[in-house]
Parts: sequence; structure tokens; C-alpha cells
Amino acid sequence: MPQTTLVSFAVIVAATAIAPLITDHVKRWIAIPSVVLEILLGILIGPQVLGWAGVDDVMGFVADFGLAMLMFLAGYELKIDEVRGKPIRLASAGWLISLVLGLGFGALVHGWAFASLIIGLALTTTALGTTLPMVRDAGLLPTPLGARVLAVGAAGEFGPIIAVALLFNDQDPARTVLFLLAFGVVAARLLRVAANRRPGRISRLVRTTLGTSAQFAVRLCMVVVVFMLWLAGTLGLDLLLGAFVAGLVVRLFLDAGDPEEGAVVESKIEAIGFGLLIPFFFVVSGMRYDLDALLATPSAIVLLPVFLVLFLVIRGLPVLALHHRDLPVRPRWTLALLASAALPLVVVITTIGTEAGLLPTSTASAMVGAGMLSVLIFPLIALRLVRDEQPGPHPAEPGLR
Repeated sequence: MPQTTLVSFAVIVAATAIAPLITDHVKRWIAIPSVVLEILLGILIGPQVLGWAGVDDVMGFVADFGLAMLMFLAGYELKIDEVRGKPIRLASAGWLISLVLGLGFGALVHGWAFASLIIGLALTTTALGTTLPMVRDAGLLPTPLGARVLAVGAAGEFGPIIAVALLFNDQDPARTVLFLLAFGVVAARLLRVAANRRPGRISRLVRTTLGTSAQFAVRLCMVVVVFMLWLAGTLGLDLLLGAFVAGLVVRLFLDAGDPEEGAVVESKIEAIGFGLLIPFFFVVSGMRYDLDALLATPSAIVLLPVFLVLFLVIRGLPVLALHHRDLPVRPRWTLALLASAALPLVVVITTIGTEAGLLPTSTASAMVGAGMLSVLIFPLIALRLVRDEQPGPHPAEPGLR
């Protein structure tokens, strides 16, 4: 392995460890999500500022796998039984309304072109994987509001992924639909198998290797992740779709066994994801961020706050309106603000647009910059609103993962 690759890897890993230290140090004044600091540190150590680290094929692969793990854990947290029915119906309706609004804005700016589709889709995304640790640390996941957060976040992740697979694919559209159906059949079969009672030998191996070097359950989960990534890639679909479904499969598999064993395996999977791969992705995202394009284009600097407001208007307001009968005012605003936080898929979608020459780099930089601000500002306000309504001791401060 080249020395430059090892140096870059060491600097990036160091940045992932420094981010939570800074978060912990400043939490007395402001609760900054660790993910935001990881991106900012990536910008700092990257080629456009200090130049301490670069992104080669190895760094890019590890970062892309980190994004897959982020989507995998988002799918893992989605408990189908808790979101089925009204929560997922309202979430799906909200995303469709956001899609119409987003595409309408894109058409207004760029006309009916692929650039308008890219902008419109990016505005409909929700950073469920990014905000989920904050929501969980705040103690909201077991609550009815937590189920709504999961449903709205899943719609904001899954909907854009499907749209990307259909719209930005080199294959014939009919062929893409056929491959999506084939993927759906395989995924449904895996979900059914995972939900069934485990064979005795599998249960025994899971139980007896939890504390040994074999770690069969963790290895099996990783096999599911890699297989679903391979299947999605082979069918010409977005790899994030495979990662998300892999999370659903692993959740059902662990729920079918002993709860204590499932909790242990879950902690080990989270250690792999949140301990290295996911923060690695966010640091590299900062290194890839085109700061020069943003600063060199005055119109892009103006667009950044515009996109930040649009995330709230296009993604948040439909959620706010659709849940007016089910949630009090403050929890409803909490849900809307969390739905408006967008970053990972904004990076993915705008990258597709810039690499295809369909979206100006400056516009993409403005959208990603707005996404960074959205995951910093919106969750802080959202969780503050819901904490102010809760009596007694406040839950843990968000953003410390």
C-alpha cells in the first residue's frame, strides 16, 4: 500500500476520534452533532485547506462502504410493526407532496431538465441515518413520536433511492423496473426467512460465539449486507437500496432470537459502523466538498441559505400539515424539523448530477453546504422543543455519538 494512502488513512481516522472530543468540549454551550464536525474536519484536512490527506481509490471505497453502513443501520432501526398503518401512510403521502414541490421548484429554476430532477429529488431527502443517533440519545425512539420519526425518515430515504434508480440509470427504464421487481422478490424472500424461527444449529452458533473470535452472528450480518450490496449493484440499482433492505433483514433475524443476544449483536454492529466506517464517510465527504466552487461563485453563496429554507418548506411543511390531528404542536414541529434535515443523499444525488455534467459544481456545493447546516440547526431546535415539554431530568444531549 502506498505511503500516501497510509498517511491519509491515519489522518482521517484521527479526525474521526477528534470530532467527539470537540463535541464533548463545547456541549456546555451548544450541542453540535458529531457528524457536522466530522465534515468540517474533513474540509480542514482535505486538499483545499491543509492538504494533510487525499482521497484515492482505497479511501473512496472505505468511505462508500461507510455510507452503505449508515443506510444499513437506518434500515435496521426501522421496526416494521411500529410504523405500519397510519404512520407510514402519512409519511409516504408527505414524501409524495414533497416530491411534487421539489420537482416544481427545480423546473422553475432550470426548466424541465435533468438538473431540475436532481435539485427536486435532493430537496425531498431526509437524513434518517444522521439524525437517528441524536433521536435515540434523546430517548425518543420508544415513544409514539419516535415511530413517526422512523416512518418519515424511511420515506425520505427510501423514496429518493427508488427515484434515483429509476431516473438516473443508464439502463432502459423498462429493464430497470424489471430489475427492481426482481430485487423486491429476493428481498421479500429474505425478509420472510429472517422472520422465521432460526434452525437449532444457527441459534447455537449465535449463542456460543458471541464472546469468541468466531463472532458468527456479526459475520452473518456482514454477509447479508455485502450480498444485498452485490445484488443491487449487479442489477444496476443504487447500492444504498441494498444496504437499507439489508438492515430490515438483519433486524428481523435478530428479533426472531433471544432479545439479550440481539442486543449484544446490535452493539457489535453499531461499533463497526459508528466506530469507524460511518464517521470515515463523513470526514471523506468533507474532503470531497468543493469549498472553492462555493466561495468563488457569489450566486452559490446566496443559494446556500435559500436551499436551507427550501429543505424546511418542501420537506417539513407537508409533514407538519399531515400530522396536525395526531400530534400536539411542539412534537409536530419536532417531527417536521427532523424531516427537514438532509445530508447523505444530498451528497449522493448532487454527485450524480455533477459527474454527469448536469449540475453546476457551485450549485451542488451550495446544496451540500445547506445540508450540513440542516443537520446542525434543525435537530438542535427540534430536540430542544420536545425536551422543554418533558418534565423531570432531560434526556442525554444529542449528537454525542
